[in-house]
Order: sequence, then C-alpha cells, then structure tokens
Amino acid sequence: MNNNTEMSEFILLGLTKTPEFHIFLFMMFTFIYITTLVGNLAMILLILLDDHLHTPMYFFLSNLSLVDFGSSSTVTPKVITGLLTGNSVISYNACAVQMFFFVFFATVDSYILASMAYDRYAAVCKPLHYTTTMTKRVCTCLAIASYTFGILNASIQTGDTFSLHFCVYNK
Repeated sequence: MNNNTEMSEFILLGLTKTPEFHIFLFMMFTFIYITTLVGNLAMILLILLDDHLHTPMYFFLSNLSLVDFGSSSTVTPKVITGLLTGNSVISYNACAVQMFFFVFFATVDSYILASMAYDRYAAVCKPLHYTTTMTKRVCTCLAIASYTFGILNASIQTGDTFSLHFCVYNK
C-alpha cells in the first residue's frame, strides 16, 4: 500500500536564505515590476490615443504589451510578497492558477510574436499588397487565434500537470 496523501500546499524555495538580502531583493523586484507595469500601460495608452499608431504593427505591439503586463503580474507579486513577509507557501489551487496564467501568457506571447513576424514579412516582401493582406479583420483574427491557442495550451498543460499525484516532497 502506497501513501497517496495529496498535497494541499507547496513550499517555494527562495533565492537566498539570508534575511539581509530579502529587503534588497524586495526593493529591486518591486522597482523592476512597477517599471514594467508603467511602461506597458504607457505603451498601450500611447497607441490607443495616437491615431497615427493605429496600424497592424502597433496593434500587435499593444497586444504584446498587454501580454507582458499579464505575464509579469503572474509570478512577481507572489515573489515580492514572499520576500517581504517570509511566507513561502503557496496553496495547491493557487499554484495551479499561477501555472495556468504563466503558460497562457507565454503561449500568447509566442503567437503574437509570430503574427508580428508575418506582418513584417508582408510589409517588406509584398509592400504593394500589404494593405489588402493585413486588414483589420486579419489582424483581429490573428490576435483572437493567439489568445484562443493560449487558453487551449494552458488548459491542457495545467490539466495534465495537476492530474499527477504530488506526495511526500512538496518543495
């Protein structure tokens, strides 16, 4: 008979066990996180407000900024909180949700970058057909497909990972 006790939480191993570095790392990660959030929000706002930037390239760039905003907000707040409070425990469900969003944003990021590459290919290699190739409808379909494949991949990866049995070692 095996011990099949299910895990209810995981213990996250930190960057360092030296408490003196926790405040320094907390300040450094907080500064980088806030800079990332402000930069991405500024990019999205600038693209929305300036009519000259309503082109396919900037449409994909604003989506990339949105994905980067979400991606950096998936793991970083838990790391920052753990550094400040010393609490390095994450529940089983919170870990599953965090993994889902991490995989989702990573997948969407890849597909948005591929869409941007296609946009640049169309602009450089077929400049006379660019306006008929990269219409608003095509850009919207590429973006929707990116988010759809992101949800699909994240659901499969998270479902497969958390259908495994986690027992004994929870670090």
